Amino acid sequence: MKDKNLPDDIKAKSLDELREILNSLLTKIETSPNLENSADDYQKLIKVNNLIEKKFQSLSKEISNNSKSKIDEIIKKNAKKTK
Repeated sequence: MKDKNLPDDIKAKSLDELREILNSLLTKIETSPNLENSADDYQKLIKVNNLIEKKFQSLSKEISNNSKSKIDEIIKKNAKKTK
């Protein structure tokens, strides 16, 4: 399931907005009397979930890289002070 099939406006949304979309899809699927009619919604739910996972991983990596950079700066400053 590629997230290429999702509209661009969904790809540009924040994690909170995507979570709201997921919640509304879940509610729609759970309240549907006929699950066979919910197949498209279920597919969209999976795609949005995958997009959230990718965005989360990307943000997590970005935070890790920023933290590592800041730690490296602190180490360099402390090394200069001890010389």
